Amino acid sequence: MSKIDSNFTPKTAVILVACDNPSDANQIKQTLNNEFDKVFISTNPNAQAHDFESHRPSVLVLAFNSLEKAERYYLGLYRLCPALQQMSHRTIILCNKDDVGKVYGLCKKNYFDDYVMYWPMTFDMTRLAMAVHHALRELAMSGESGPSKVKFASQARRLGEMEAILAQSLTAGTQHIVLADRAMTQAEQEIGIALDGLLQRLTDGTLPEAVSSTNAQALHHEIARIKRDDVMQSLRTAAHATLPIKTWANDVRLAGAPVAAAAKALNAMAEQVQPTVLVVDDNEFQCKIVAQLLAGNNYQLRFATSGADALGLLRKYQPDLILMDVQMQDLNGIEATRRIKAVPRLADIPVIMMTGQSDRAVVAESLKAGAIGFVVKPLVRENLLLKMAQALQQVV
Repeated sequence: MSKIDSNFTPKTAVILVACDNPSDANQIKQTLNNEFDKVFISTNPNAQAHDFESHRPSVLVLAFNSLEKAERYYLGLYRLCPALQQMSHRTIILCNKDDVGKVYGLCKKNYFDDYVMYWPMTFDMTRLAMAVHHALRELAMSGESGPSKVKFASQARRLGEMEAILAQSLTAGTQHIVLADRAMTQAEQEIGIALDGLLQRLTDGTLPEAVSSTNAQALHHEIARIKRDDVMQSLRTAAHATLPIKTWANDVRLAGAPVAAAAKALNAMAEQVQPTVLVVDDNEFQCKIVAQLLAGNNYQLRFATSGADALGLLRKYQPDLILMDVQMQDLNGIEATRRIKAVPRLADIPVIMMTGQSDRAVVAESLKAGAIGFVVKPLVRENLLLKMAQALQQVV
């Protein structure tokens, strides 16, 4: 059974109600107090960042009477509160019936996490509490996430590579043993021939100055004995010593066969994993270009049209790679990258900057912020794919 994070239970979770109307804020707080122990309000626009950082809410309820106010407040938090991205939280926006369609669209794009039609008041007063419960459950589940599919696939590929290296080593070892056996056999034959030749020369008098023998038969028997009992026996003992190595290699091959098969199966599954790539660019046309360039290359693409949009997405989703445009209006790519790298759970995501200029200062600032590489616009497909492949190979 999964372990529920104790930080996201009704008794311990912190809910912060942001509102510009103290009366509405207190009414919403009273409603939530029935089910949650730690509900706070933030009504001072000059203290919004301080309130968020001091309370560190699990759920932020945006209780403004217009969508414009809610958007302005949350965008202000992004600008004024760099620690926002380091805090796991969910957002619930309260809206009126005229803004439901727009709020739905924003939640669908992950600008906000959920919404409740709160004005005019309805009979379903428990809907807000239920939305908070859902948000806490989602936070608890997100805290249980293990390694990403791409990280798992990367390790599976390495396991496959190790299996191939082991198989090659065993094959090479077996070949060395066979060659050693052949060398031993050949040495036995050659030494035998050499000893027989020596014996022949000794007995027929070819080497009278080196050795003289008065009993050729005895000399013949002694050479034959040395050949049989000393030289050949030593060679056979050396050859026999390779048998345990042959047995070991065969046993390893048999025992490793199921592991090798599993490694191959994992490697095949790893090839089917689609890395998730977050493309951040405020130019819709550029986003379409990237989509076309990467079509058919086994990437799952997500798009963010601003730096703030990207930070919002990263609260819920963790991509395997980020393609970040440098020049954006609300929050440029360098600052967005800096904020991403400041979040421990996001710090290892490789970021490749997309830029229309190769100014050294821009390059230096981007690398300092944590980017690992650059692609220059107009994008070239082969170069982009190469840079992405290199970046994903670093994911471990």
